[in-house]
Amino acid sequence: MAIKTGMRAPAVTLKMKTEHGIESVALTRSVGEKQTVLLFVPLAFTGACSDELCTISKTLHAYAALDADVIAVSVDSPFAQEAWKKSAGFSLTLLSDFNRTAVTAYDVSDENFLPEILGFHGVAKRSAFIIGKDGIIKFAWTSNDPAVMPPFDEIRQKLSEV
Repeated sequence: MAIKTGMRAPAVTLKMKTEHGIESVALTRSVGEKQTVLLFVPLAFTGACSDELCTISKTLHAYAALDADVIAVSVDSPFAQEAWKKSAGFSLTLLSDFNRTAVTAYDVSDENFLPEILGFHGVAKRSAFIIGKDGIIKFAWTSNDPAVMPPFDEIRQKLSEV
C-alpha cells in the first residue's frame, strides 16, 4: 500500500558505512525532535542521482534552518554508497536499502527500471517524503520517471508550514 500523507511513517532501520564501520540508522531517528526529508534515489554513480544529492548537500543549511534532517536512500550496498559519497563529494546521510526493506515499506519499488537499457527490478523510484516531528507523513511524492527531480521548492514550503 502506497504511503500517503496522514499515515504513520514505517519504522525501518537501514545500514550506512562510515569511517568507523557499518552503522544502523532509523529512518525515523529525528521523530520527536525535528522533521525529516526522506529521499529515495534509484542508483549510485548515476548522473541524475549524483546531481540530486550534490544539490541537496549544498543546501543542507536551508533544511537545517527549517528544522529538518535529510536522509537519502538507495538500494546500493553501503560500501558502494561510501565510494559514491567520496567520489561525488556530497555530505548528507545516505543509507543502504540493499534488502529493499524501505522501498517495500514505502511502496516505491520500480519493478522495471529503465526497461530498454537495464530492466532492473526492485530499484527505488525517485521519491520524497516529509516525516513530521510526530512521525506522521506530511508530504509524499513519487515519480515513475527517474529523470524527474522532486519538487524541492514545494518540500521547503511544506517544511516551513509546520
